[in-house]
Amino acid sequence: MSEYATMVGVGASRALPDARAHEVFETMARTRPDAIAAVQGDRRLCYRELNARANRVARTLLEWGLSHEGVVGVVTERNLDWLTAVLAIFKAGGAYLPIEPHFPADRIARMLSRAGCRIVLAERGSPAMPDQVATVDVGAASAQGGSQVDENLGLPIATDQLAYIYFTSGSTGDPKGAMCEHAGMLNHLFAKIDDLGIVEGTVVAQTAPQCFDISLWQLLSALLVGGRTHLVEQEIILDAGRFIDTIAGAAVNVVQVVPSYLEVLVSFLARHPCALPDLRYVVATGEALKKELVERWFAVQPRIKLVNAYGLTETSDDTNHEIMDCPPSGERVPLGRPIHNVRIAVVDEHLSPVSLGEPGEILFSGVCVGRGYINDPERTRGAFLSDPRSPGGRLYRSGDFGRWLPDGKLEFLGRRDAQVKISGFRIEIGEIENRLLGVRGVREGAVVVIERPDGNKHLVAFYTGDRPLDDAVMRDQLGASLPAYMIPSALHWRKTLPLTDNGKTDKKTLAALAAELEAPEPGHDEPGTAVELWLADVWAEVLGIPRDEIGRRDDFFDLGGTSLSALKLVVALDRALSFSDLAAHPVLSDQATLLDEAPAQGPSGHCAATRI
Repeated sequence: MSEYATMVGVGASRALPDARAHEVFETMARTRPDAIAAVQGDRRLCYRELNARANRVARTLLEWGLSHEGVVGVVTERNLDWLTAVLAIFKAGGAYLPIEPHFPADRIARMLSRAGCRIVLAERGSPAMPDQVATVDVGAASAQGGSQVDENLGLPIATDQLAYIYFTSGSTGDPKGAMCEHAGMLNHLFAKIDDLGIVEGTVVAQTAPQCFDISLWQLLSALLVGGRTHLVEQEIILDAGRFIDTIAGAAVNVVQVVPSYLEVLVSFLARHPCALPDLRYVVATGEALKKELVERWFAVQPRIKLVNAYGLTETSDDTNHEIMDCPPSGERVPLGRPIHNVRIAVVDEHLSPVSLGEPGEILFSGVCVGRGYINDPERTRGAFLSDPRSPGGRLYRSGDFGRWLPDGKLEFLGRRDAQVKISGFRIEIGEIENRLLGVRGVREGAVVVIERPDGNKHLVAFYTGDRPLDDAVMRDQLGASLPAYMIPSALHWRKTLPLTDNGKTDKKTLAALAAELEAPEPGHDEPGTAVELWLADVWAEVLGIPRDEIGRRDDFFDLGGTSLSALKLVVALDRALSFSDLAAHPVLSDQATLLDEAPAQGPSGHCAATRI
């Protein structure tokens, strides 16, 4: 490997079809018209039916005046109407904008306004849209059949035409809409098809919410090769047992989850061993995948490959795949090499590639890089640059911190752009977190800033590991590479760090916890009954907090619990309580009462046909 190749990762060159994604799907609809394309619960659509429905909706959009690259919002649940709407927008030459119907009205209005969206595809029961936005019932439009309206539209769609917009939260509090083109979308779809072995007959599970960009490949990839998309309802995802049953019963071959949910599945499978003979790949994405979790996965499912996927919304989703059939030999799980037609560099502050093994910012170029943020030139200029190596090409500054490994794989180290100012010093939180991870015995780390009553700000670190470490030893190790003003004033051990529902480290919860730990601890009612005492122990295990911090009147979610940790609690209780039980009764004593009143649980029937 040349010196340059060690500093710039270049994905393999791969010729793509001379067609857009929806046109490749149309070819499948012509060659396999009666094959099942998509399933949701008891509903299913064959390729011919799905294509005809999408054509009808596409023509309706044009009748409503959809223009070239016009933005069309989709406000539906995750169902077959959603799939129909996405294909219809691409066929009509529009740009897809996903909007979850449960979003606050103000956020929906801001997204529509920023995107310049004038048409929304919705379903019955969807929230009302602003007056200036036309709402089209996707179900009604798809039902208006006829020989002519069922035919493909055949509109010319260029490779550099806008395909979709995904809004992400912005540092200013105003969401920013990342724009990606058809070429980048198609490249990513075929990277998934190639690397995950998606072929005719493959079943891909669709699990992610519409607002996450990973939902798109889950929705479409199988349809480009004659496979099947299986949409898994949210109520099933909220029950690990039902989710495993669904994956097994639908003969799913490929599924993607965030590592936090993977941990829930691993815990369930450890309690209820179950063979999943059809499942070939589990893809983890959305947060750092820990080696310990990889080891636990292969302990319960040694045959099924685990993929660590990395990418950003601005780079047409994933740009790296690390495909594993056993745990990695190193301390961390690498991100893998770039997918085809993608270039990645690790650069310094001058955007020059750093030496092999040196940390730097991850910089993207190639077909994956999107256009920027819609109607947001300032933030676009801050992240997107012209590519001097490719006329008309673009570079994207990710703000992620990484390094190249000797084998040509990329390793993620954290974020570079979480800057704060304390006592006049500009501090990168990511740099402190990176050094914290280098302390012997630290598995995970996060640093937050809290403000004391006197107005002074200070740094507080949280970390996980096998056991609490000596503060003085940690400070000595941190002080070896950090100036005194960058060493956290407090170091707190936790068994696990709290996560958001999206699987990210929940910095808001940690900041609130840091403030509480500084304040005198108020007294609380100790658990009294045997069930309360046992349940408090389970809470402590799931939440990763000391048992003596839990009182009988404490609220699970006030102590840092999230939807994902509630799922872990359901598994830890062996499903004696359901997710809805926990949501409705978050107080410990109330949950103990429910457990007292619950009937005895019979033996689990999960995966009975394939029980190990």
